[in-house]
Amino acid sequence: MKYERISRALFLERPNRFIAYAELDGKKETIHVKNTGRCAELLRPGAVIYVQESDNPARKTKWDLIAVEKDTGKGKRLINMDSQIPNRVVQEWIEQGNLFSDVTRIGPETTFGNSRFDLYVEAGDRKIFIEVKGVTLEGNGVCRFPDAPSDRAVKHLEELVRAKKEGYEAYVFFVIQMKGVSYFTPNTDTHPAFAEALRRAKSAGVEILAYDCDVAADSIRIGNPVDVVLHSPRMKEAVEPLVEWFRANQRDLPWRRRMDAYRVWISEIMLQQTRVEAVKPYYERFLKELPDVKALAEVPEDRLLKLWEGLGYYNRARNLKEAACQIMEEYGGKFPDTYEEILSLKGIGSYTAGAVSSFVYGIRKPAVDGNVLRVVSRITADSDDIARPGTKSKVENMVEEVIPAGSAGDFNQSLIELGAIVCVPNGEPKCGECPVSHLCLAHEQGRETEFPVKKKAKSRRIEKRTILVFRDNEKTAVRKRPDTGLLAGMYEFPGMEGHLKQEEVIEQAKALGLMPVRVKRLGSAKHIFSHVEWHMIGYEIIVDELERNLKENSAFVGESEQGNILFAGLRELREKYPMPSAFEAYMPEGRGL
Repeated sequence: MKYERISRALFLERPNRFIAYAELDGKKETIHVKNTGRCAELLRPGAVIYVQESDNPARKTKWDLIAVEKDTGKGKRLINMDSQIPNRVVQEWIEQGNLFSDVTRIGPETTFGNSRFDLYVEAGDRKIFIEVKGVTLEGNGVCRFPDAPSDRAVKHLEELVRAKKEGYEAYVFFVIQMKGVSYFTPNTDTHPAFAEALRRAKSAGVEILAYDCDVAADSIRIGNPVDVVLHSPRMKEAVEPLVEWFRANQRDLPWRRRMDAYRVWISEIMLQQTRVEAVKPYYERFLKELPDVKALAEVPEDRLLKLWEGLGYYNRARNLKEAACQIMEEYGGKFPDTYEEILSLKGIGSYTAGAVSSFVYGIRKPAVDGNVLRVVSRITADSDDIARPGTKSKVENMVEEVIPAGSAGDFNQSLIELGAIVCVPNGEPKCGECPVSHLCLAHEQGRETEFPVKKKAKSRRIEKRTILVFRDNEKTAVRKRPDTGLLAGMYEFPGMEGHLKQEEVIEQAKALGLMPVRVKRLGSAKHIFSHVEWHMIGYEIIVDELERNLKENSAFVGESEQGNILFAGLRELREKYPMPSAFEAYMPEGRGL
C-alpha cells in the first residue's frame, strides 16, 4: 500500500482525540488523527511524524497523520498510525495469493448477525469472515491490543464464534503496524474481558493471526507472522532463558545419549511414578534385551514382566507390548512420527506423545507432567488445583503457544529439568539457581511454597494380609494372579486376608494336606499402591514333599481366582517368574536361604 503526498513534521501536542498540532516547514499545522486511541506513548512533543496532504482542497483540515518515529532506546522504530489502513493492506495481501488459495470473492464490511465484519472471503467451497485489528501499542518489543476498553471488539469475537458454529471459517487478524517486535498478547491491563473473549474464540476454532508490517514513511505492507500469546506473557518471556539454561546444565541421562523415538518412549513410560535414579538400571537392562519395537512386540509376557519387575504399575509394561504390536501391524515396525499417530498408540497419553514428538521430531507439542505443572503454577502463581483435568489442559495450552520453533524438545525438557532439580517439591525451591526467578510471580510475591495447589488425595484403603511361603528343601510354592485387576498376571506367594496367628497358619497348612515341620514368623512389611496399602505379615512354612502334597489338594490348586500353583527353585524365582516388589521382604534369597 503506497501513500502519496507525504511530508515530514514534528509533533507538538494533541488537544483532543481527533486533531493534533505539528510543526511543518516552520509553520504550526492542524493534523487530523485517524487513530482515535490514546497513543500517548507515541505522540510525544518533538516526535518525528509523517503526514499526508489531503487531495481535497476544500477540506478544513489539510493533513492526515500517517506514521510516527518511536525511540526504543536501541534506535528508531517507524510505526504506522493510520487506523483506516489495516483492512486495506490485509485485503491487498490476500488478493496477492496469501493465506487462501483460489479466492473467488473478497469484499469489505459484511454483515453477520449483529456485527459487520471487516472482510468476507470465498475460496472454493470455503466461506470466511475476517475481523481485522490494527495494533500500534508496543513496549519492549511486545505488542498489545486494545489500548482502551472496547466492548465492540468483544461483541465481534462472540459473533465470530457464532459464525464458526454455523459453518463459516472465522479469523481475527492483528495487523502489527510496525517491524521488529517479539510477540503479540491481548492487553489484560486495559480490557481483561477482551483477552478472555479472545481465548474463548480460539477454543471455539476461530483462527487468531498476527503479522508485522514493513513500514516506510510512504508505504505499508504485510510482513511476517508474529507469535500470539493468549495465556501467559511470563511463560513467553521464560522461553529463551530456560532453553539456554537447559543446554548448559542438563543432566547426563542414558535416554538422552541417543535420542530416538523407541528409547525416549521406553524411558518416559518407565519414569512415570518412578524416580530417575531408580529407572536407570532397569532402562539399561530392558534396552539390552529388547533393543527395538520388533523385539518388544515378540517378547513373551512373563519375560516382559520379569524385566519390568520392581518398577511397579505393571500395566505399563503390557501397554508397551500392545503398542509395539500396533506399530508392527499399522506402521510396518517403524515408530510413527506425528503427534496424532503417537497419541493413538496403546497406553500413550498427551504427555508421552508430546515428549516423543517434541524431543525426537521437534514437533511443537507440550509435554506436561508433574514437574511442569509445578513450574508453571509457580511462574504464573496459578491457584487452580493441578489434580483437576481442566488445569492440566490449561497448562498444556499455555505451554504449547510459547514452544519455540526449532527448540521444541529443549524447551519441553527445560521445564521438566527445572522442576526436577531446581523448582523442587516438598521443601524450599532453589530460587537462587533458577534462570527465570526474575519472571516468577510466586517468587515475586514470596509465596513459592504455596504452589502448586493440589487437593488432598483420598486416604488409601488399608488391607491386612498374611503371606504364606510354603517351602521344602528344593522348591517354593507360588501362584499366578488373575489376568485382570491389581498386579494382573504377576506371580505371588499364597496369601490370606487378615493377620493370622501362628496356630491359624498351622491349621491352614493342615487343611491343605500339609504337615509343617517348622513354622517361622517372617515379620511385617508394607506396600503402597495408588489407592490401597497392603499391611502384611509373613510365615515361612517348611514341609516335606511340598509339590506332591499340594498338587493332590484341589481346594488349594483348583481355585480359579487364585490362578495355578507352581513350584519354583530359588534360581527360577529370581530369573524366570515376575514377582512384584510387594513380596520382596518374603523372597527366600533375600533372607540368605
